[in-house]
Parts: sequence; C-alpha cells; structure tokens
Amino acid sequence: MTQLLQRVLPTVQKPARYTGGEYNEIKKDLADVRVRVAFCFPDTYEIGMSNVGMRILYGVMNEMSGVWCERVFAPWSDMEEAMVRYNLPLWALESQSPVKDFDMIAFTIGYEMSYTNILNMLRLAQVPLHAKERHSLKNIVFAGGVCAFNPEPLADYIDFFSLGEGEEITLEILSLYDKAKTEAWSKEQFLLAVSKIPGIYVPSFYKHTYAEDGTLLKVDALHDAPKVVTKRIVEDLDNAFFPTKMIVPSTEIVHDRANLEVFRGCIRGCRFCQAGFSCRPVRKKSAQVLYRQAVETLEDSGNNEITLSSLSTSDYRELKELTDAMIPYCAENKVNLSVPSLRADNFSRELMQKLQTLRKSGLTFAPEAGTQRLRDVINKNLTEEEILSSCAIAFSGGWNNVKLYFMLGLPTERDEDVLGIAELVFKIINTWKDRASNKKRGLRVHVATAYFVPKPHTPFQWEQQITPEEYLRRCKLLKSHFYSKSIEYNYHAPDLSRLEAVFARGDRRVGKVIEEAMNRGAHLDGWDEHFSYQTWLDAFAACGVDPDFYTVRGYAEDELLPWDMFDVGVSKRFLLSERKKAYDAVVTPDCRQGCAGCGANRLLKEVRCDG
Repeated sequence: MTQLLQRVLPTVQKPARYTGGEYNEIKKDLADVRVRVAFCFPDTYEIGMSNVGMRILYGVMNEMSGVWCERVFAPWSDMEEAMVRYNLPLWALESQSPVKDFDMIAFTIGYEMSYTNILNMLRLAQVPLHAKERHSLKNIVFAGGVCAFNPEPLADYIDFFSLGEGEEITLEILSLYDKAKTEAWSKEQFLLAVSKIPGIYVPSFYKHTYAEDGTLLKVDALHDAPKVVTKRIVEDLDNAFFPTKMIVPSTEIVHDRANLEVFRGCIRGCRFCQAGFSCRPVRKKSAQVLYRQAVETLEDSGNNEITLSSLSTSDYRELKELTDAMIPYCAENKVNLSVPSLRADNFSRELMQKLQTLRKSGLTFAPEAGTQRLRDVINKNLTEEEILSSCAIAFSGGWNNVKLYFMLGLPTERDEDVLGIAELVFKIINTWKDRASNKKRGLRVHVATAYFVPKPHTPFQWEQQITPEEYLRRCKLLKSHFYSKSIEYNYHAPDLSRLEAVFARGDRRVGKVIEEAMNRGAHLDGWDEHFSYQTWLDAFAACGVDPDFYTVRGYAEDELLPWDMFDVGVSKRFLLSERKKAYDAVVTPDCRQGCAGCGANRLLKEVRCDG
C-alpha cells in the first residue's frame, strides 16, 4: 500500500473497502504471472462482494496457471474526491497496483444503472475511455453479465463482450490472450482471433445504419465476424467450479452470508422476466453436491447464515432432500438457513415447519398483478386461491409479517387491475384474522410496487412503457384504497426505471448520453443519495437524444431491434407467440407440464431439460 493511500484511508468512510487483505483472498508471485486481470464490479465493495457470479469467476481465473485476477470496486464519493485531489489512480485490492498496469480489465454488468460507474472507473483508472483510443494489447477491456445481452449502449467503450455464463468461455479468452501476449500480437490481431470464440461479440466489427425515422435499418458484420452471436452455457453444474473457499469480507456487506446456487434457469415463463428467458435452459446441481459445498463453505468461512439461491428455489426438485440434510447440520452449528425466491403456488407447510426450527423471518411473495386476468397476461401461473392458501399456512404457523411485490404499467393493465391489488391485500388481512395462531404481535403487510420496464429477450420487449406521470397516477390510485393500518406501502420513483428502460432497449446512440452524464457528475446512480435525474435530462438534451424513443414509443414487431443479433436460446418466434397469448390472456404451462418449444434446449449437446 502506498504512503499516499495510507494517509487518505483514515479520512474516508469504511476504509476496509479499499485495503484488501481479507481471509481467502488470492495473492500470487508476479514472477510467475503472465496475464494480470483487473476484475471490476461497477458498484461499491458491499454490493460487489455479495455477487455470486463475481466470486465464481474470481476463482475460475485464479485457478489458471500464470493468471492473476484481482478485484476492483467503484469508490464511494468521498474516496473518489480524494483520488481526484491527489491524482491517485484506481487500484486493485490484492496488490494495490493501479488498474492501468493490468493486461486485461474485465467488468461484470448486472444492472443498467451501473453504466456510468463503468465509464467513471475507467476514468479514475486513467485508462482511455473509448475502445478506439486504446491501441495496444495492454488494457483490453471486456465485459459480461446479463446486460451484455444488449451491449449496444456500451459499444464505444468496451473492446469485446462475453455472452452467457463465464466459467468456460473466460478460460478460452485468457488462454488466447496469453498466447497473443507471448507472440506480441497487435490489438487488431487479438480482436480478430477472439471474435472467433463462440459467444464473443466485438462491437467494432459491426456497422450500424439507421433509417430517417431513427429506427435501426441494418447491421453489417465486418472481418468475417458472426452475424449472430450465441450465448454460452455450462451444462454440468455438478462438476463446474464453485468457490467453497470464499473471501471473507473485512467489513459488512449487503449479503453477509454464504450463498449456494442450486440451479440455473427457470421452469416458469413470466413474460416480463428477462432472467427467466435469457438464463434458459434449466440445469441443476444434485443435492449431494450442494450439501458438500454448503458444509465446506460454512466451515471454511465461519458464516452463520447460508442462502439457497436461484430464480425460483422452491422449484428445485431435490429441495426436500437438500433441506433434510442441511437443517440438522445448521441447527447443530447455529447457522441460519434462508430459502428465498419461494412461490406462493408451492409453499408447503412442511418446508415452513422445517425453517421455523432455525429462524422465523418474514415471508415474501411476488404476485406481480392484482387480478387473475392480468396474472394470466403476464403468465404468472398463480391463482388468488394459491396466494391466500399459502398465506393461511404461514399465518397458522405463527408468521405475522408478509411482503408482497407488484408491478404497475404492465401491458393491458387497467384501473380495475390496480385496484385488484388493494382487494387482494384486503383478503390477505382477512385470512390472517381467520387463521393466525399468534395475533398478539399484530400483522404487517408490506406492499411494494415497481414501474414496469420492458426488457430485451422477453415477450414484452416490444411494449410501450407508460409515462412516469401515468405511473404515479396509478400509485396514488392504489394508495387511496389502502384502508388498514396493517399495510405499509412503498412505490419506486419512476425516474430511475425510465432510464433503466432506455438503457435496456437502447442502441449505440445512447452511449454518448451515458458519457455526457458521467462528465456532468453522474455516478453511483443506483444509490438515492447520488442519483440526479436532472443531470440525466440535461445529458439527453445536450446529446439531442429523446428518451421517449426507447420507452413510450414501443417497438414494432417487424422492426430490427438492437439486440436481435444476440441469441439467448429462446427464439424470436416463440417470444412473438407468447406476446400474442398475453394479449389473449392465455397462459403457457411451466416446463414440467410440457415443453412449450422455446428453443433453449438446442444449446445443450444432449437435448434434455432439468425442469
């Protein structure tokens, strides 16, 4: 650690964010290292260290001989001010070396509102911002994560994108770079070679042409680059790398616990959910492997809590077998077992009673819509009877706290659907009155509504987003019909979700807005204390870009979309058929009741489905 950094650290909040030195961090002898990777998470230490994907890929890269991967996080505003004041370039935690000294700079991107953080981190690292300004093989910038399924807003800044799951493709990328560095290739040579790896997208190898009305007219692939880039998946999760020796943070993080990934993909087909479509097909780990990984992780890290994570954990076929094994171990070792992502249609009394032996926390359900018609539109496959039955089971078992999540602005939503949320909550309160076994503590119903954001690679990717003004009107309408003191209602402000829609469905022209906003001070936009909507409005105006073009306009079904050349496995034909079903309020059963023909199984060498 430099003397300058030692002087700065006592002046900022949570200095442990910036020091490294945690238990299980990986350090290597530079004499044995040929390729150095700065693995950047575009948010603070507390958020990044809670990310399972980052933990996995950190371990994957450091398993490679001759490769050293180090972590980099976005600094908080007080540290950023000190860095600028003292000309202190952004550094990696393990070695305290400046990021600009690294061969490769990798970003994992899971949230559109972190885009300014990516540009700001490059600026703080004193690395040229635009890909075309970085001419040598040093400081190659690449990125992956769910946002890479429409990478166009960042096309001018990232040298290449890795689409899909990273355990295998990352090894191929680093092996190729090792060869390129050894043989002194040019950057152009390396990009040409890396573009041939399945799942890699090099933005500079594609030319975008726009029509007079602003829509995308055509995309021309150059240098024999693939016309369609297909995401990569890991088929065998039982034998895939998983870090049971996790880094133990030296300061509190958002999810300060061990995390066990039980399966990938989702058997459901909620038409608004990008992850549910883009993460297909379903692949699971066995209960035996999960139990072994859980025990190894807990005993090595000393954590007193572990979470079973997935898009819908209660859909895991071996959940009973796994919890039967884990609960006695957790009870004996005073470890809390958390099972989030439960669905109201398969919430069981047996599971509830098992979890009660460890800890009784609040219940969370996401009906998403207040009426059956609208739940059928979005293919939630959830009835009011199932919601009330699950609540009755919980209330009779002693629960007095339930959280309910809904969206406003869903396609075809009407005022009666909004008021249907209030009616459903009223029925849940009456269920508590009828079935609660513990009424002394009273009931708390936390209701939250979010502003619907149409996302790429979903049946709703073409939809209009309602205006912020209309969203707020619906929020006020709903609030006016909450009469019980047991209800706590929160709604997300529309500003952030409007921008999220712009970046989710944006094209390359949005990139200059992100850069302009960053230059005007936008950063850490996911944090309320730093987000400035006016800064963004000023940036759009300065760049001559209308955000409504990407939000309330909607997209025509025959329009060329910026993300059409990225194949996540689910066919466009299937998405269109699901959109038609939505407008007819027709549901599609989940994968276990019969294959709907989405197309994702073609990504598997042996066609199967673990759903």
